[in-house]
Amino acid sequence: MMKRILAILLPLILVSACNRGNKFTIRGVINTGPKEYVYLNRVNVNTLVLIDSSKVKKDGRFSFRVDAKEPEFYQLGYSESDFITLLGTPGEKIQLEFNGKALYNNYNVKGSEGSEDVRMLDLRLAGTKRKLDSLKTVFETASREPDFDQKGPAIETEFRNTLKDIRKKNIEFIITHTKSMASLKALYQRIDENTYVLYEPRDLQYLKIISDSLGRYYPKSKQVQALAEDLKKEMNQFFSKRIEDMANSLPQTKLDPDLVDITGKRIALSSLKGKVVLLTFWSVQSQDCIAENLLFKNIYQTYNRKGFEIYQVNLDENEAAWRNEVKFDELPWISTREDDPKDPVNARLFNVRTLPANFLFGRDGSVIGTNLHGRALDIKLSQLFD
Repeated sequence: MMKRILAILLPLILVSACNRGNKFTIRGVINTGPKEYVYLNRVNVNTLVLIDSSKVKKDGRFSFRVDAKEPEFYQLGYSESDFITLLGTPGEKIQLEFNGKALYNNYNVKGSEGSEDVRMLDLRLAGTKRKLDSLKTVFETASREPDFDQKGPAIETEFRNTLKDIRKKNIEFIITHTKSMASLKALYQRIDENTYVLYEPRDLQYLKIISDSLGRYYPKSKQVQALAEDLKKEMNQFFSKRIEDMANSLPQTKLDPDLVDITGKRIALSSLKGKVVLLTFWSVQSQDCIAENLLFKNIYQTYNRKGFEIYQVNLDENEAAWRNEVKFDELPWISTREDDPKDPVNARLFNVRTLPANFLFGRDGSVIGTNLHGRALDIKLSQLFD
């Protein structure tokens, strides 16, 4: 009979223990004239979801019992401006005591390591903000005094050191609490609307550390998933900024050939702005190029007086062969060659892979066509001029 009773009770005990593991409780007391109700909201990434309300008894006591499957952030308070943040974890019995007129000014929390960490982080941030505000006031006052040149830099240094100090402390917290959801609080704290405590670009590494760690322990958490998305976005912006900075640090590259023509005069393609210009790349060694040059002569004769010009770049290493071909075929347009045919910079910048190759520039200097040959080029020019 005893074995039968145990067999019946054992599942009940297991069910009871399981239920306790999916809940946590909050019990608190307000020692400074309580209001009628306190409210508990779950922080759902960027929104609040009302979970429950509790009537505050005459002795200031209140309580909540919350269903929870994993650690989550909650706001407990009178309103959106008077609240504290808790990190509730299944199985915890959280005890709160409030001793200030505003709930967040003076309170104690026990029974929840995560909530204690959050309280510490919030208090430290509040203290930093007060110090920075004080330094701003001192700076403004000093700016009106005759010895500001001496005082000003010292105040600015103290301001920077204050920012560095809280950043250092938050980093220390993060790397020692990689398994705690409280590290999210340390990651996202702000000095003001535009300034995070972790303000250095290299601080992205701490987002990655926590994202990887919490992603293993709480993969279904909306907070952790949001962190992963933030990390992805921030990394994309970071790498885009790095590429932009690298590009800005390089010498400016212009798609503007500036070469010596057959008469010895240096001519830049950009000097022809206001005309329709066909930039062509060619070689004496290519029969296709030579044949196309002969076709160009008819096109040039038709449209040159209307504002059409050809700027031709030769890629042959043999300068004499180039000169002879230009004179023999009596090419009337601007004939140039690469300054160093062994290193054809302009052909490389325009990504010339085969010859002949050409690029048609409009009157404003922008490319309006590429590799237009024969009938296609004639039609395009006819549309532009006729």
